Amino acid sequence: MPRSRVLVAGAGGQLGTAVVTAFAGDEIIAHTRATLDITDPEAVRHAVAEARPAVVINCAAFNDVDGAEDRPADAFAVNAFAVRSLARAAADAGAVFVHYGTDFVYDGRTAKAYTEDVPPSPRSAYAMSKLTGEWFALEAPRAYVLRVESLFGMPRSWTGRRGTLENIAAGLEQGRAVKVFTDRIVTPSYIPDIAAATRHLISAEAAPGLYHCVNSGQASWYEVADHLAGELGVEPRLEPVMTDQVQMKAVRPRFCALSNRKLAAAGFAMPTWQDAIRRWLATRGRPAA
Repeated sequence: MPRSRVLVAGAGGQLGTAVVTAFAGDEIIAHTRATLDITDPEAVRHAVAEARPAVVINCAAFNDVDGAEDRPADAFAVNAFAVRSLARAAADAGAVFVHYGTDFVYDGRTAKAYTEDVPPSPRSAYAMSKLTGEWFALEAPRAYVLRVESLFGMPRSWTGRRGTLENIAAGLEQGRAVKVFTDRIVTPSYIPDIAAATRHLISAEAAPGLYHCVNSGQASWYEVADHLAGELGVEPRLEPVMTDQVQMKAVRPRFCALSNRKLAAAGFAMPTWQDAIRRWLATRGRPAA
């Protein structure tokens, strides 16, 4: 892809950091919460109009799933209405718009990896806010909505919010007992792979629309944790639990695996989650003594 001007919202988070790295050869306008309040439509319109980007990528999100049950207005402000502002600003600028969705838009009442044509059935305030954001994003004429799930891949030095896999790895390395779900089926997805897929879709001028952007394969969190322990070379102290044994405000889908066949058909074959874990650990290094 020729050098382009790329505006990234939410550039300080896990996904935003990886996206900025993936587009390092381009001119990046990186916005964090400190530099752009995406819930302010006028601020968004001004920032995009001033930058005149070829691509606008939204990596910002309200990700507190349980918190959204108590603060639905906040979740919708970030996950839905801010997306509408960004999509409209991108359209006005003639820019490609990229937004990231979630597997939580499904109810999890299946045993087959979800494809993009399966109708969503959100069961929480968080999920509904994210689905509404997808709808707004797809109103832009050149929009990609990439559904992602179970993100991991940050370095050991990362001080921000960590994902489930990072927390499991920390517990295993420290020799602690780690509780893991046996009945939640997921596809752990490596953030740098998602960023690379994003760049591919734009540079290849793939058909705009909805894509499931996850690593290949599926497993229960227990199986993932056991595999991770083997890669780390540690004895796993895993405590199996079922979702109905844990009190959570928001309903989680038990089956979360997404099919990435449409992404592969667009020319980007995602590696397996096992391969991704191996590459992540190679970058992570050994824990300090």
